[in-house]
Amino acid sequence: MELDSMPLARQVDFVFRKLEGELTNATAGTVLIHIRNNAIGKFGLRHHPIESRNGKFESEGKGLTQSQVQDFRKMAIEALKFRRDWTHGEIMYDFSVRPSAGSWSASILYESNYNMANWNTRFVPKHHDLREWQ
Repeated sequence: MELDSMPLARQVDFVFRKLEGELTNATAGTVLIHIRNNAIGKFGLRHHPIESRNGKFESEGKGLTQSQVQDFRKMAIEALKFRRDWTHGEIMYDFSVRPSAGSWSASILYESNYNMANWNTRFVPKHHDLREWQ
């Protein structure tokens, strides 16, 4: 499957389906997606730290259910509507489960990246001093 020939929404769907096993029962973390030329280059899940007290691990709280993982995937795809006019960058979906409230929450961070090295040869005249541009 070539990700660069698919729309970004289908690529995000693919990412969440691949991470489904890791997301199920996860209590908190961040799904990271790196984009270049509107194609996902790499992705992963950063789990929040596992805490211990007095050298013993706390019993794990309830994490995301299968149904919540599916809702998270749908929300991630829907959130792409807020991404505007950029093709290179990162998307970070931060999530946490609130067992006491029986709910979960997520936030989305978009980061666009630009590479000036690619633009210098296009916009700077060949025989002009760069000081003239200031």
